[in-house]
Amino acid sequence: MTAGAELGRAAFERRSWREAYEVLASFGSLEVGDLERLAVAAYLVGRDDDSAAAWEQAFVACLEADDHERAARCAFWLALVLVLRGETARGTGWLARADRLIEGAGPRSAARGYLLVASFLEKIEAGDADEAAVLADRIVEIAERIADRDLLALGLLSRGQASLRLGEVAKGFRLLDEAMVSATSGEVSPIPAGIVCCAVIEACVECFDLRRATQWTDALSAWCSVQPDMVPYRGQCLVHRSQILQARGNWSEAVAEVGQASERLADPFHPALGIARYQQGELHRLQGEFAEAAQAYQEAAELGRDPSPGLALLRLAMGEIEQARVAIRRMLVEAANVTTRPAVLAAAVEIYLAAGDVAAARTASDELSHLAGIVDAPMLHAIADGAAGSVLAAEGDAAAALTALRRALTTWGSLRVPYEMARVRLGIARACAALGDGDATALEVEAARATFERLGAAPDLRRLDVRAGEATSRPDSLTERELEVLRLLASGRTNREIADVLVISVHTVARHVQNIFLKLGLSSRAAATAYAYEHDLVR
Repeated sequence: MTAGAELGRAAFERRSWREAYEVLASFGSLEVGDLERLAVAAYLVGRDDDSAAAWEQAFVACLEADDHERAARCAFWLALVLVLRGETARGTGWLARADRLIEGAGPRSAARGYLLVASFLEKIEAGDADEAAVLADRIVEIAERIADRDLLALGLLSRGQASLRLGEVAKGFRLLDEAMVSATSGEVSPIPAGIVCCAVIEACVECFDLRRATQWTDALSAWCSVQPDMVPYRGQCLVHRSQILQARGNWSEAVAEVGQASERLADPFHPALGIARYQQGELHRLQGEFAEAAQAYQEAAELGRDPSPGLALLRLAMGEIEQARVAIRRMLVEAANVTTRPAVLAAAVEIYLAAGDVAAARTASDELSHLAGIVDAPMLHAIADGAAGSVLAAEGDAAAALTALRRALTTWGSLRVPYEMARVRLGIARACAALGDGDATALEVEAARATFERLGAAPDLRRLDVRAGEATSRPDSLTERELEVLRLLASGRTNREIADVLVISVHTVARHVQNIFLKLGLSSRAAATAYAYEHDLVR
């Protein structure tokens, strides 16, 4: 057995995880070190059940040898495997067992440091960032005292996460970047390295730092590429990779990635499956696959992921403007988290403008700009500037709208997000049309069209085609009353003012505006204003 085990150990040192797993798993009995290697290799090739079994065997062997410190470390890693696959109760039980084993352990106990990581996660999940920061400092202190690089990487990760929750963004990302350098340079063992990588990318996405998320995703891919046997991404990290591919304009790759994520997260079930289904809904919606999008959003909701704001935007894309408005109003009440609220606010601006409620759109846009100032991330500034530009255009200030939209376009360009650039270009085209610059309007529309065609953004292309007159965007498709409403809308009148002029109810005006948008393939008052001027409808 010794010679065979040596082959497994050699494969493990080469990071040939599948070979190490297969060799070591072929033996009926292994010493503690080889059981630990088997547990790691099994986890890295996606054999979670075998990994848990090996950790448990190693734990028992350590107990028999009266090595409580090592047994506690084995229990910690076993608990982590269980928690990461959604078996929280069993994982908590093993953490409690480990904690009992090292009662009274001295300041040089590595196991104590690892268990503090679990305590940190409890505090951060409970929203107690101050206490979490104290625990993170203790983890780093223990790691530095005993020179444990794995524990130090987890400590830096913890301290960085706590700093972000405390609003210390610059400090937080310095710590997270340091943890990532150690994780991707080979200094850290593969399991903690993978945990660090996925957690840092998740933090970047939550803080709207798309540039940093992209850079670290590339680094993670490079790290994984030299370990071809390894299952590279787990949990939410799988979904974040799809989101980044989507932002980059690699939609087909994003679809494949999230499809693979859903398969892995479904068997065995993982709590992140709802997030994966939501991401699938987003990609279906953007590509015009509305039935599939609705199904994916429904499944996300059943799995505990609120389908906000994607479901409301789906209703808007399907022309169900009133349903979209009702949905987004509810979402605005419930979305209090700073990481989720901006997306809901941006959707609210788009939906309220389509419904002709410029005042509500202004309120959402102003709050979005306020949040962008607090978070101070380029991506969030781009979202806020785009929303502000749309609202300004709807309010009749095309010049100010153009300034905000140009700013948004520049930022999206620096982040290399083609779809959002194309959407902003359409806003710029409408503002240019309102200012009478036909050449600039045509250039922006064609640039947007080229991007939509490359990405396969079918709904956006349909809206462009309708607007260009390839469907029903003819003035004679409107009733006389709708033409009157359109003329007054284009003159900058609010729904209330239009109602007063025409002696009808505000509700009736809103219904006419909705019909105008649907018939002409428009999505905002700004677009309707530009259309009216282009077709000489304003008297």
